[in-house]
Amino acid sequence: MTPVRVCLPWLLAAASVAGVSPAVSTMLAQAPATTAQTAAVAKAYASPRHEELTKQFEELLSMPNVAADPEGLRKNADYLEAQLKALGAETKLLTAPGLEKYPRVVWGEVKSPGATRTIVFYAHYDGQPVTPSEWDGGKPFAPYLKTVDGEPRVYGRGAGDDKATIMAQLTALKAIRDAHVKLSANLRFIWEGEEENGSEHLEEILKANRELITGDIWLVCDGPVDQSRRQSLAFGARGDAHVQITVYGPSHPLHSGHYGNWAPNPALELVQLLAGMKDANGHVLIPHYYDGIQPLGPVELKALADAPKNDEMLRNELALGHTDGSPRHLLELLNEPSLNINGISAGQTGAHSTNAVPSTAIANLDIRLVVGSEGKLEQQRVVDYVKSQGFFVTSAEPTKAELLGHAKVARIELGGVEPAVRTPMDLPIASEVIAAVKSARGEVVLLPTMGGTVPLDAMERASGTRTITVPIANHDDNQHAANENLRMQNLWDGIETMAALMAMK
Repeated sequence: MTPVRVCLPWLLAAASVAGVSPAVSTMLAQAPATTAQTAAVAKAYASPRHEELTKQFEELLSMPNVAADPEGLRKNADYLEAQLKALGAETKLLTAPGLEKYPRVVWGEVKSPGATRTIVFYAHYDGQPVTPSEWDGGKPFAPYLKTVDGEPRVYGRGAGDDKATIMAQLTALKAIRDAHVKLSANLRFIWEGEEENGSEHLEEILKANRELITGDIWLVCDGPVDQSRRQSLAFGARGDAHVQITVYGPSHPLHSGHYGNWAPNPALELVQLLAGMKDANGHVLIPHYYDGIQPLGPVELKALADAPKNDEMLRNELALGHTDGSPRHLLELLNEPSLNINGISAGQTGAHSTNAVPSTAIANLDIRLVVGSEGKLEQQRVVDYVKSQGFFVTSAEPTKAELLGHAKVARIELGGVEPAVRTPMDLPIASEVIAAVKSARGEVVLLPTMGGTVPLDAMERASGTRTITVPIANHDDNQHAANENLRMQNLWDGIETMAALMAMK
């Protein structure tokens, strides 16, 4: 579809949104607006209100929203439901039998007379845990503005992940309502409170309220845009599986002078084990690790070929002397499973270091999955590899007899699995989403798979609907880390993007 150009009357109408005349209001309400026209209305609404909207965003960010604070999550849900209700939406706080103690899903619906289609907007209002001492100023929920490279950013937990999207959706809806823009589709909003805690109960809650959460497409509004700052759309997400490996040495730490060279060091055995899992260029050496991957089709391959190549810029930004998989590009490598060491623990370091052979060494691994790679099978391949390296493997704490009876012992604990999902880019509804976003943001970066993991499979199973991810945050927003931030221009752009999607036919 060719992006719709905004004609002069609509530019004039958009420019007067702050005080829409009766004649303009009548014109807006007579026929459904195009996506480009609605984006222009949203821009005209937001542009003179940047200061006011920034304060509203800071108010939202000032509400603690981590899993360890259920009262804070309840306040977030109540606040967001009230915001939707004030904009004329029908609202509910969704739960399921037996799950009443867990964070509610904020649900809202705006119906359009004569609509034959429903568009569902997903976001999440919870955030990652915080360690105040790691934040500048020590207050993750006291948002503040700071100029970075000549542009304002707001700092606070949830700024980029994921309250910016909720703010953009609320503002776009307010602009549409105030301008009396006629829409073609019903709109549903589903804002989750457990995403950063694994969305453990999301599918059950959605299934218990299935009549409220179905639609023609789920737009999953989470994550960062392309590193080039161009708007991106992701048609899938990597899955995730976890493995924890514990290697055993002596029954208690031993003096390294008295027992070094004699007592096996589990830290050394663990790093040798892990080093054998990948080659020097990051390729996983575990047998059959890449088996079963569903290859990308010609549409997806063309999208990757057309996407910006940001590798050199990112190398400089992140001070990387080399990258795994080189000379292949980041976006290409995101479509293959990965094996990552999240952390290693053994003995003591720094000021607490002791001259000792530790008794255990532990590593946490995460496996990022792509369509065709099965999480449980990949976990088992890791287990089989450890066994092949001469380890006796147990899933429970080993007994003394097991430790004495085997030269090398490893305990392997397998975590949960989140499957990978990918929506075909050439579906008719996908083409419409692409056209809508292009009408607001110009050329769009199309990604077959985003690097992060989102519970798309739970959403699709519960709703029977395909998903497309529409991020708005900046790539350098310190997501999941201290000093999380949002480049404010990303919010202003996001408001236009959300408005255009709300006007889809």
